[in-house]
Formats: sequence, structure tokens, C-alpha cells
Amino acid sequence: MAAPPASADAPRQASPLPAAGDGPNRPEGKTETACEDRSNAESLDRLLPTVGAGRSPRKRTTSQCKSEPPLLRTSKRTIYTAGRPPWYNEHGTQSKEAFAIGLGGGSASGKTTVARMIIEALDVPWVVLLSMDSFYKVLTRQQQEQAAHNNFNFDHPDAFDFDLIISTLKKLKQGKSVKVPIYDFTTHSRKKDWKTLYGANVIIFEGIMAFADKTLLELLDMKIFVDTDSDIRLVRRLRRDISERGRDIEGVIKQYNKFVKPAFDQYIQPTMRVADIVVPRGSGNTVAIDLIVQHVHSQLEERELSVRAALASAHQCHPLPRTLSVLKSTPQVRGMHTIIRDKETSRDEFIFYSKRLMRLLIEHALSFLPFQDCVVQTPQGQDYAGKCYAGKQITGVSILRAGETMEPALRAVCKDVRIGTILIQTNQLTGEPELHYLRLPKDISDDHVILMDCTVSTGAAAMMAVRVLLDHDVPEDKIFLLSLLMAEMGVHSVAYAFPRVRIITTAVDKRVNDLFRIIPGIGNFGDRYFGTDAVPDGSDEEEGGSAG
Repeated sequence: MAAPPASADAPRQASPLPAAGDGPNRPEGKTETACEDRSNAESLDRLLPTVGAGRSPRKRTTSQCKSEPPLLRTSKRTIYTAGRPPWYNEHGTQSKEAFAIGLGGGSASGKTTVARMIIEALDVPWVVLLSMDSFYKVLTRQQQEQAAHNNFNFDHPDAFDFDLIISTLKKLKQGKSVKVPIYDFTTHSRKKDWKTLYGANVIIFEGIMAFADKTLLELLDMKIFVDTDSDIRLVRRLRRDISERGRDIEGVIKQYNKFVKPAFDQYIQPTMRVADIVVPRGSGNTVAIDLIVQHVHSQLEERELSVRAALASAHQCHPLPRTLSVLKSTPQVRGMHTIIRDKETSRDEFIFYSKRLMRLLIEHALSFLPFQDCVVQTPQGQDYAGKCYAGKQITGVSILRAGETMEPALRAVCKDVRIGTILIQTNQLTGEPELHYLRLPKDISDDHVILMDCTVSTGAAAMMAVRVLLDHDVPEDKIFLLSLLMAEMGVHSVAYAFPRVRIITTAVDKRVNDLFRIIPGIGNFGDRYFGTDAVPDGSDEEEGGSAG
């Protein structure tokens, strides 16, 4: 379409992170002449080893970092070209947590560079890079004054909000959406805006104090210490602060000796003993990085899930659930179904009668929203005891592409309704649904959400979409799944996994064939509606769209 699940939140590619070793301790020494500073920086460049020399270029990564976007941009949408496979089982619950890698090491050791090299070499979708620099504590007024004069120690464990780091990492590992603070290194404070991260298969958490907390250590599946020579780290700080921040050499060295070096000796270097892997020479050690990547790949293979096959064999021969509501099959409704199911129906008639059914379906679904008693005064000055919507707001979320056709009907009956979209496609090799993109309104967790898809066969795509909403803290009983046509298998799958989700449709067909197509079905709804070429087997699934 979320993703990065990601939502205006959308899978949500992370904001650019500071360079390795970035932190608020930046000396404010007076600047020498520009030429002298440039000369100093250039001379320092010659002291640094060449990083990654001779390393063959790798395929561009599919990560959630803006610097490495796996994106296909159109005039209206940003689509992830590498989809996220199911991160949950047929019960709708996460069976394996995201794989978390911790990267520790001294300031300017090259942690962020190593992280990006691992992301590039992994070449897997939906990797989240989380920087510890985002989690500096909010300073008191006295601490603000100290920081302004470079007298506050940002290289001490007490400078970090470990409670927020731990809660954020826990939610990411559980597959949930998180809000990460944005730290302003100029004012030494958090900005009002937050960045949203979602959809992590792999989490890379990097920071100087990444291994300084026992609870945090327990959340990390792999711990890597980047060990870079102290002289090189100092030269990197000198080069950066002179060329990028206009500092003088004396001020940088003073800051380094006052805070950075003592913090490394007392708090950072001792954590090397808890690391699973120590990477000497940092980003220049390509052999170590390749070994790390091989291990992560083996771990990810063990975590692969197959959902669709499980859905096909589960929950069958059960009575239809109480959470299902089927629009009454009046002669009018039956007649419209006859028209849209007829393979000889023209596209114009198919669209016209589909829209009529959608309108009836939406109106029917709204009757399940909570209402409360209210009294209004009529123009005649009389009280009228009526009903009014008891929720905060209604949001519609369409599963692209067929679900998008239901948006006009929702807008026609719900004034000022907010709309979100989710793109889920079937992987042609595995047959599994994959999340490619999502855009969800802010604060969707407070809303009643109407989730729309035109056909549901196995329920695989619908389950993934529901799981995305739950990961964004939408309560299960506030989700309404609407579809023009569903198979019994899809109804059972969704109801079993999410028993409090209300399922609403205009008809339920009993069978699904060996190719997971609804029988008798309606054909490929998206192709018939949009006039695109039909799939040869007459699929009910969306080719390049909904995964059923």
C-alpha cells in the first residue's frame, strides 16, 4: 500500500541516524580560520585506515532506514519492493520474536557503519536500525546549563533513559509499532515529534552503552562489540568535529580527556566480556561481518513460518462463528449477487452493482458500532430522545487493491472518516502473504476500524491486516472486517485467530479449491472492477494485490 510496517506511521522508514560516535558532547571551542581547519581535517584523513577496501559491492539492502530504502515510489504511494512474510502463526499470535542484534563499542568506533554493513550484507526485508542516541534523558534546567558549557557528561550510563530503551526494544521484538524520540543535539532536549518504527524481522540496536544494563542484555539475541584502536577513534572525533562542526583541536581533545576516554575505560570497555563476538578494526573487518551475517541468516531460516497451509487444514467442519454477520439475502441482494457473479456481466454493470452491494454492506456494518442515548431539540422546540455514536472516531483501512474500491461507499455514509491503506501480496514462490506497505492515520488505536477487502478466501491476507492493526494497539473488539464475499475457510481462520473481531459480509461460499480459490466465487474482483487482464485460472485472489 502500513510497514514498516511503519502508517503515516508507515512501515515506516526510520529517520537518518547520526554518524558513528555522534553524541551531544561536542566542544564549543572557538574556530580558527577556515583554511586552517580544513587543513587540519585533511591531515587527519591520512591517519585513518581505508574502510572496506577491495570489498565487492553488494546488492542494495531492503531495510527500513531512509539511506537504504527498498522502495518503489509512485506519484501517490511508496511501496516496499521486498515484502514482510508472516510473523505470526495460524492462531494469530507471534511464535518467534524479531532477532535483535546489539552493537556496543566506544565513541567513534564505527558502530553505525558496521550496522549498515550488516544490513547491506543481510539483504533481507524489514530491518530496523535503532540508535541509542535517540534515548538521552530529558535534562533538568541545571543540567541544561551544564550541557551548554560542555560540563554535562553524556558518556555516562545515567545520561540514558534505559526504561524507555527496554520498553521500546520489547515492543519491537514482539512485532509491535513503537514511537522513538528524536533528540536535538543542539538544544540537548527531545523534539515534540516522534518517529514511528514498525515491522522488524531483524533489529540492530547500537550505542556506547548497549551492554550496560542487565535487562537490556537479556533482550539481545546477539551481542557484538566493535573494538577500534583508541588513536583511530580520537582521530575520527577530531576530523568530524573540525570539518563538520567548526571546532578547534584543543577543545576536542579537552572534551575527549574529560568525559569520553574515562567513560570508555570505566563503563564501555568492561562490557566487551559479555559480547558474543568482538570485531577488531571495526568496519574494516569484513571477514567478521560476513561470519555475523551467516549466523543471522541461519537464525532467520529457523524462524520461518508457513501460515496458509496451516489455515487450509485448521478449524474446518465447525459451525460459523457468532462474530459473523451476513447481510440478509433478500431477493434484491440475491439479484445483485447473480449479476456480479455472472461471467458474462459487462464491466460497467459489474462496477454498478458491486457499488450498490458495498453501500448496503457499509450501512449494515455501522449498526454494530456502539451508540448511546442522547437528547436533542427539534426546530419545533421539542426534545427528541435519540442515539449518537459512542466512540471517538471511525477509520477505514483498505487492503489494496480490491479493498480500495470500498472506500467511496464508506466516505458516502461516514462524514470526515479517516482512511488508511495496507498492501499485501502473495509471494508466488511460497504462496504466503507478504506485507509490502502501510499508511495508517495517527492515533488509530483510539478508533473503531473498518477493515475492507472485497473477497476473503483462506483469510491469510485478512489475518495479516488484523495483526498489523493489533500491532498498532487497535483493540481487537474495535476491528470490523468487511468483505463482499467470503469463503467459510476464511471466516473460520479469522474468527479462530481473533475471536473478538466482528466479521461482516454479504455472502459466504462453502468451498475453496486446491488453488485456494472461492467456489463458486466471483472471479478476480480487482481485474473485473479495474478492467485489467484476468489471471488465467480465474483467481479470486488479487494478482499483485490482496493475498486472499
